[in-house]
Amino acid sequence: MEVTRIRALRGPNLWSRHTAIEAVVSCPFGERAMADFEGFETRLRALYPAVGELRPASPASPLTLAHVLEAAALSLQAQAGCPVTFSRTSPTTEDGVYQVVVQYTEEAVGRMAVHAAVELIEAALAGRPFDSAKVVADMRELDEDERLGPSTGSIVDAAVARGIPFRRLTQGSLVQFGWGSKQRRIQAAEVDATSAVSEAIAQDKDLTKQLLHAAGVPVPRGRPVNSVDDAWAVANEVGLPVVVKPQDGNQGKGVTVNITTREQLETAYRTAEAIGQVMVERFLPGNDYRMLVVGHQLVAAARRDPPNVIGDGEHTVQQLVEMVNSDPRRGDGHATSLTKIRFDDIAVARLHGQGLLPSSVPEKGRRVVLRNNANLSTGGTATDVTEDVHPEVAARAVSAARMIGLDVCGVDIVCESVLRPLEEQHGGVVEVNAAPGLRMHLSPSFGKGRPVGEAIVNSIFPPGDDGRIPVIAVTGTNGKTTTARLITHLLASTGLRVGMTNTDGVYVNGKQIDSGDCSGPRSARNVLMHPEVDAAVFETARGGILREGLGFDRCQVSVVTNIGVGDHLGLNYITTVDELAVLKRVIVQNVAPTGYAVLNAADPMTAAMASVCPGAVIYFAADRNHPVMATHRAQGHRTVYVDGDAVIAADGVRRERFPLKAIPITRNGTIGFQVENVMAAVAAAWGAGLSWEAVRSGLASFLNDADNAPGRFNVMDFRGATVIADYGHNPDAMRALVSAVDAMPARRRMVVISCAGDRRDQDISDQTKILGEAFDSVVLYEDACQRGRADGEVFQLMRQGLANARRAKDVVEIRGEFSAIDQALARLEPGDLCLVLVDQVEEALAHLAQRCSAAGQPEPAVTTG
Repeated sequence: MEVTRIRALRGPNLWSRHTAIEAVVSCPFGERAMADFEGFETRLRALYPAVGELRPASPASPLTLAHVLEAAALSLQAQAGCPVTFSRTSPTTEDGVYQVVVQYTEEAVGRMAVHAAVELIEAALAGRPFDSAKVVADMRELDEDERLGPSTGSIVDAAVARGIPFRRLTQGSLVQFGWGSKQRRIQAAEVDATSAVSEAIAQDKDLTKQLLHAAGVPVPRGRPVNSVDDAWAVANEVGLPVVVKPQDGNQGKGVTVNITTREQLETAYRTAEAIGQVMVERFLPGNDYRMLVVGHQLVAAARRDPPNVIGDGEHTVQQLVEMVNSDPRRGDGHATSLTKIRFDDIAVARLHGQGLLPSSVPEKGRRVVLRNNANLSTGGTATDVTEDVHPEVAARAVSAARMIGLDVCGVDIVCESVLRPLEEQHGGVVEVNAAPGLRMHLSPSFGKGRPVGEAIVNSIFPPGDDGRIPVIAVTGTNGKTTTARLITHLLASTGLRVGMTNTDGVYVNGKQIDSGDCSGPRSARNVLMHPEVDAAVFETARGGILREGLGFDRCQVSVVTNIGVGDHLGLNYITTVDELAVLKRVIVQNVAPTGYAVLNAADPMTAAMASVCPGAVIYFAADRNHPVMATHRAQGHRTVYVDGDAVIAADGVRRERFPLKAIPITRNGTIGFQVENVMAAVAAAWGAGLSWEAVRSGLASFLNDADNAPGRFNVMDFRGATVIADYGHNPDAMRALVSAVDAMPARRRMVVISCAGDRRDQDISDQTKILGEAFDSVVLYEDACQRGRADGEVFQLMRQGLANARRAKDVVEIRGEFSAIDQALARLEPGDLCLVLVDQVEEALAHLAQRCSAAGQPEPAVTTG
């Protein structure tokens, strides 16, 4: 067994809506079925008993090593604590080659699971050992490193529950919620509305105290110090006991509390000095409370207790700490609800203060405190007290957050009880945190967890706002680029800033920001990340879906123009039109429940996609009496069709009419495929909620030139001859182009064509066969890059298609696209028509524009002297 390729499908894909690892697995004959290996399953289960049930795709098919790989990769992740449930193994058209798909929650963990599953199978085959416990432990550790921490994770979970899309921007905790101009970002529990100035103030504990004091919030006396002597002077000035801490620290790092002697102060000073500027302030007696303020509201409160152990009269302090740390809720970082107690020099010093050593055995019931501060990051515990907080205490916490300017704020208060106002008990605010940890509120050691993630999401997205912008996905064999451009134009005509991706590039608000084939998920994600995008239109090609899945979780409108032959069949195990339809319907399967799928009713494969659409369907077809159209319309659903000289959008008794003469792209309705593109675009705009006035205005202002639709039936004049440039590149496109040019008068017809080398032989010869029946002259050209073909091979295939042509008797072969264009232009006379099927769209159009412009200039005057 050999794994020849591994891919991460990062969005909805051919197999499922889940993120998944797709592995291509080759099993040679004789090493394919599990039954071919005597004792294999027994050895496999001995090495890894949790592998679970092994099952083939169907009862009639054999159980192969690929199926074992599937089961093991899924089970290993589940054993590591990943919530994964989906997997699948499918045979390909190649004998003994399978596609294995396994869901993942963290990509690195999914990849590790596949590699570990391969090692497990190889170990079972060879009779080698396999340490499954270590593999699962390593995988669990990797998952803890990769996944979001509890604070950020709770906010993401709350957003997902509201249908708000998210994207993790880094391996850390920087997350984008929403799309385009509606997006918001968080870093852990800090939101993007919080200014850097406010964050800097919160980091400066002395400045924070000054501002809080000015706002009437009680704070302990104290100030920054520059030496141990200075620190001791301040301690005597404010009165012992005191707290020593870094001026700009966080998470309790370097903080020592309840200092009563100079010796303790010197130790604490060194600890704080290692982090930064040292600060000394009066120690407030009482309990340590954390108040979480979101916006203008206190949403949670917890009492934090320092790490401690309870003596049992049998075990030493160090042993008791080890016993407490064995609690599965305690981990080494912030990924778990509790953190392991640190048994370091600070803990030993705290023991000395209680007359104990690490080896001491405290009597039964004695509470041994291992730190003065109560931060969870050093092993402390939390008890929820949200419902006990006095309104005056809550008001002081909110005032502190507002004074500093923090939208999400952790306010640390020390007082005897939160049941009474701070002033009555000499309590105060000791610290304000700009990025507070949430886990003490989510999973307190005692008491009820609070939905603080939900509160933060509600503060940045008001009720009813899911952060989404309109997303329209367009796919099909032909017409998708023009349709996407036309939809973009219609949306822009309403004043929206539209982001568009297609095979020509990426465009934002009419400006091209990237070039090349950008019809994949990466470009789509980049557009959704752009802050100046109010709506998005994505041409969605088959290649991107196969490589990574979709670049979005769902769309408001999906458009499928048609499904035809010649669209890279034979690549990536997509060998039939039926398989191509299953792939392209992925965008239909991921329409929002309130959205629409726009489907070509005249194409049976496209029309059948309606059955998998979670939303509603708008059918379009030129023939209003087509059975699919008639049935859909009779049921009161939306349809778009042609009636005489106009495109009609009908919904029950409502009818909107768009005269074809007012839609320049159709040339008064003579170009059939452009009429179909218009119907698809009108339906998409209808599904997106555009007004009819906007649609009508947009259709009238969209011109089929090289700026609006480069390489899509661009018509030019060359010395009285008509030149048409188009990027058609498959047999269906050739038929549509022939139909269009047949409606245009011409004295003589010429075509310039090449074919991509990565198409099937049949597709290449079929294109020239179709053109040979419609044109008098054919100029064949072949570029240097033939995508795996030998020199002259494409010429030969194109010649085969022309072999029995009844019309094209004049055929020439030219090396190079521009040379072929120049040769064709040189042969044109007034009244002729030349169709140029361009390959390098941008460069070829520029070349044609230059030649046509030069041809329109007057001949230079001839002088004699």
